[in-house]
Amino acid sequence: REPSGQAIGTARLLLHDALAHVGRMAVLAEWRGQGVGRALLQTLLAAARTRGASQVFLNAQTTAVPFYARAGFTVEGEEFLDAGIPHLRMTRSL
Repeated sequence: REPSGQAIGTARLLLHDALAHVGRMAVLAEWRGQGVGRALLQTLLAAARTRGASQVFLNAQTTAVPFYARAGFTVEGEEFLDAGIPHLRMTRSL
């Protein structure tokens, strides 16, 4: 949260036994590039590990693929559309 108390980012973690799913990560435009997304993602990965997940996946907008690749995710499969936006499935072992 920023000093005013407004949320600056959000993310969701769903668990399916040993498989975790990161979904709907978003950071306010004015806060991007300042480590907020990286901190959110690291928090989700730590939570997934704590809960026994051995692998995590997400559906990344193609423009965000480099961000997730820096966090150790790799692309799997072909590009697909979600809400009219190109995405790629990415996975990472924990």
